Amino acid sequence: MTQVTNTPYEALEVGQTASYSKTVEERDIQLFAAMSGDHNPVHLDAEFAAATMFKERIAHGMFSGALISAAVACELPGPGTIYLGQQMSFQKPVKIGDTLTVRLEILEKLPKFRVRIATRVFNQRDELVVDGEAEILAPRKQQTVTLPILPAISIG
Repeated sequence: MTQVTNTPYEALEVGQTASYSKTVEERDIQLFAAMSGDHNPVHLDAEFAAATMFKERIAHGMFSGALISAAVACELPGPGTIYLGQQMSFQKPVKIGDTLTVRLEILEKLPKFRVRIATRVFNQRDELVVDGEAEILAPRKQQTVTLPILPAISIG
């Protein structure tokens, strides 16, 4: 079990950073397609994808968005954060086997516990693949929580 301590609004500082990394695996693509209903063959069919501008299968764009959500929810500010909005632009395709790192930076503290955060995703070559910005409602108080362990899910 993993314990995570959030950073409440009062303790957040402009310029503060955090990161979260994950390698994109075949299982992630399959589960994301099943969960989202996005069965675009560019993500799932190697033969179809070979005939596209990408020449191979790519991850769903919103998979990167989900990693941003994980970084905000589990790293900075952490548990208790509520998403209010997210702007994203996709700069480069993400491929199976890429290791993505979400880099967060506090840009501005707004009234009523609102915070603007830069949300950028880089691949293992340090190339920007997603550029974005989120607005969140930061937690009001510090707390440490134990993250639940997820059940094993088989693909079939």
